[in-house]
Amino acid sequence: MQRNELCWCGSGKKYKKCHADYDERISELKFDVFKGQVRPPHKLINNARDIAGIRAAGVINDGALDLVDTLVKPGITTAAIDQAVHDYIVEHGAVPGDLNYQGFPKSCCTSINDIVCHGIPSAKVKLKEGDIVNVDVTTVLDGYYADASRMYMVGEVSPAAERLVRVTRECMEAGIAAAKPWHFVGDIGAACGAHAHENGYGVVTDLGGHGVGKGYHLEPFVSHDATAGTGMLLVPGMTLTVEPMINEGTWKTYTDKTGDGWTVRTKDHKLSAQWEKTILITETGSEVLSS
Repeated sequence: MQRNELCWCGSGKKYKKCHADYDERISELKFDVFKGQVRPPHKLINNARDIAGIRAAGVINDGALDLVDTLVKPGITTAAIDQAVHDYIVEHGAVPGDLNYQGFPKSCCTSINDIVCHGIPSAKVKLKEGDIVNVDVTTVLDGYYADASRMYMVGEVSPAAERLVRVTRECMEAGIAAAKPWHFVGDIGAACGAHAHENGYGVVTDLGGHGVGKGYHLEPFVSHDATAGTGMLLVPGMTLTVEPMINEGTWKTYTDKTGDGWTVRTKDHKLSAQWEKTILITETGSEVLSS
């Protein structure tokens, strides 16, 4: 671009006062193709208006999850949780991102015990004492997406279940701490995976985090068991999810294709847990936009 042209990011600023220095820094970097290191395309870089839009969607998304905090208890159906999430998001002028996404029939995912992800809420399924459940919510506001999930322990749970939930959250926080500008996506997975393996757990690798913001599932794919220094370069303005899925036993999973076609379970039917946040890569580190 010419330096006096409007910047490619859509900020409305001249290129020389916006992303010219950024592009110059990118062009000076050397990438190792054998490590899969790649430059992020311009379309993944959010300007200030985009970031404000994702942050606003995140406020509603967090509010929906805060509501779930008050609802989870023995005896509640997962359909009741889904209806509450749906109503909250709509009442705040937004749209549930999961509803009808590639045919998904509900407004959030409720994944209980050995369900890794994509559990479909149902009036036939009641939470019971000792369950652990992940509730995953995505909100779309004015075309911007925010995505987060939380784990809930229903009543008194076993020490093993409590430990899995706690360590999984620690894995997510380790991954977020590793998400730094001018580092690589693989650093996130290296941090998550190391902590999980240190605690004797399996890490799901066929599913992972993703870019999010101006769309639902964008580049890059974020593995939670990866090699540091590999993958896409992380740069200021990128938004993505960190959402490790940690299994009590094997990392292997399967999708229940004979049932609903969505539910992903652990291969050995042992417990699985997941926490997720949407983060923004900043000039100095990262910022959580939805949790």
